[in-house]
Amino acid sequence: MSIEWVNGAIEEIRAWGRSKDVVVDADEVRLLCDYASDYLDVSELADFTPGTFEQLLLDIYPRKVIAPPESAAETVAAARTLVDFLLESGEIGTKMAARMRAKIDEIAPEMPAALADTSKFGMAKSIFGAMGADEPDPTALDAPGPAGSGDDLLGLPLHRLRGVTADDGCECPGCSPLPAVRLAPPQQVAGAVREAGLLRDAHLVVAWMRDAGRTPTVRGALRVRDAARVTRELGVAAPETAWRLAVSLGLVEVSGAALTVAPGFLPLPERDDREVLDLWAGTVAFVTDGTADITGSAELDQELYAVHDMLYRLQEPMALAELREHLEEAWTGARPGEDDQDDEDGLGAALEVLAHCGTIERVRDAVRLTPHGLWGMRETFVRMGMPAPVAPDPAEGDAAGLVDGLLGGVPAEQAERDIGSWLARRSSPEAAAELLGAVQAQDAARRGVAVTIIDRLGPEAADAVRPFLSDAELRPHAVHWLSARGLEAPALTPEEALWVSVDMLAVAMPATEDDHERFAGTLATAAPPAHVIEEMWQVDHPDVAEVLDLLGRHLPDREIAKAARKAAFKARSRGIH
Repeated sequence: MSIEWVNGAIEEIRAWGRSKDVVVDADEVRLLCDYASDYLDVSELADFTPGTFEQLLLDIYPRKVIAPPESAAETVAAARTLVDFLLESGEIGTKMAARMRAKIDEIAPEMPAALADTSKFGMAKSIFGAMGADEPDPTALDAPGPAGSGDDLLGLPLHRLRGVTADDGCECPGCSPLPAVRLAPPQQVAGAVREAGLLRDAHLVVAWMRDAGRTPTVRGALRVRDAARVTRELGVAAPETAWRLAVSLGLVEVSGAALTVAPGFLPLPERDDREVLDLWAGTVAFVTDGTADITGSAELDQELYAVHDMLYRLQEPMALAELREHLEEAWTGARPGEDDQDDEDGLGAALEVLAHCGTIERVRDAVRLTPHGLWGMRETFVRMGMPAPVAPDPAEGDAAGLVDGLLGGVPAEQAERDIGSWLARRSSPEAAAELLGAVQAQDAARRGVAVTIIDRLGPEAADAVRPFLSDAELRPHAVHWLSARGLEAPALTPEEALWVSVDMLAVAMPATEDDHERFAGTLATAAPPAHVIEEMWQVDHPDVAEVLDLLGRHLPDREIAKAARKAAFKARSRGIH
C-alpha cells in the first residue's frame, strides 16, 4: 500500500470538510482508501470508480472487516462523503459522480447482509472467530500485515482501527496482548538463519550479479535471462523473489539499470550474528507483509501475516486440515473448478516455499513457526511498538516451575534445552531432591515429568532418592529407579506394582487425545497382561477408572479391551474416580 498518497488524501478531505462545514468520518474514509490501495490497485483518488465501491463494500469489507451488519450505514455514509469530495475537488466529473452515487444507493441495502454472511469471511477474519472472539468488535479491523520491512515497521500498528488503537482498549484477538514466548538463544537463531533459503539466496544472487557484471532492467528487476542462469548455475529456485528481498534489505541499490552493491557486502556465512539477526528481521517482514509474491498465490500471500501471527499466538503446531479450512477461500474460492487434490497439492507447494524461506516448518500433518521464525515474528512485533514478552527461562526457577513449563506443551527440542539447562545448574542429588519434593501430593502428570527427568541421573543421586521411599505415591517410582541402577532397594508389593502401572498410564492420557493411533500401536506391543488389567480396578489411585477406560478404548485385543471396560465399571462402583 502507498501510505503516502492515502495520508495526503485524508489531509485534503479533512481540510475540505472544515472549509465546507461538512462532518467527515476521516477514519472510515481512510479505510476505504487503504483497502482500495491494498487490494484494488488504486494509487490515487482519481482511480476510484463505481466498481471500486462495489468491490470494496460487497467483497473486501465482508472478507476483511470485523464489524456488525448495522455498521454498514457508517461505511456507506463515508463512501458518499468521499464521492462529494471527489466531485468538488475536481478528481471526477458530474457524470462519474452520478454513477458512483447510483452504485452506492444499490449497495446500501445489500451491505448489511454481506457483512453478516460467514461464507464471505476471509482467512484472517475467520481466525479471529476461531481464537475465541464471541462477538466481533465493531471497532476492529483485520488488516493485512505490515507493509514494508526494516525501519518501515517502526511505530506501525498491528491493525488499522476505526479511531481505536490497542492502547485505547481494543479487545479483538488480533490486538489482544501477545503471549509470552520462549526464544532460542540468539547464536542458535543466527546459525539457523544462515541456512534459511531465501536470505541465503538473496546473498547468492547479489554476489552473482556483482561478479558477472550484470545489471537489472530499467525498472530495477532481475532480467529474465539472468534469473534463468542463476537458477541453472546456483540452484536458486526463485531468483526474482531473492532479488527483491536483496533490494528490500539494502544489500544492493538500484537506480534504473544501475546497480550498486552495499559497501562492505559479505556472504551470509561471514557476517556476525548481530548483522545476521538484523537481516533476518527484515526477511520475516518481507515474507509476511502481504505485498511480495512469495508463494505464487496472491490470495495466500495477502494472508501470510495472519498465518504467522496466528501460529505465534497458538504456540503449538496447527493441523494442516485446520489451516486448509481457514484458507478455503484463498485456495478454492480463488481457483474455481479445481478439485480437492489440486487444493491440497497447492497448499503443500506453498508450505514448501515457506519452509525454504525459513519461517514455517511441517511437523507431520501440522505446521508451526520455526524457532527462528518465532524469533523473527517477535522482532517484527517489537518494531511495530507492540509489547512482545519473553517467557522466563525455567533453568532460573525451581523444580515446580520447570515441571509446569514442560507440561505447558513446549516443543520437544525446547523441552530438551530447558531440562539440560536446569540440570546443568545443579548437582544430581540436588536435582533429584528438588524434583521429587516438588511433585509430592501432586497429580500423575507432574510425577511423570519429574520421574522422567530423574531417570537421566546416575547412581550418585541415590541418597537424595531414598528418603522418598516413605512417600506412598513416590515409593514405587523410587524403588524402580534404584533397582534399574543395580542399587539396594526394597521389593514392590503386588499392590504397589499395580499402582505404578496405573500411574504411568495416567501420565500418557493427555497425549493419547492427540495421537490415538500411536498410543494404540504402543499398547499392541506393551500393554499390561489381561490378568493385571482385571485386577487394576482394586488400586486406590484417583485416575484408575479413567486409565481403564483408556485401555478399553484403545487395546487392540477386543476381549482384553472388554475386560478393561468392566474393570472401569467396578472401579467407579467402588467410588474410585
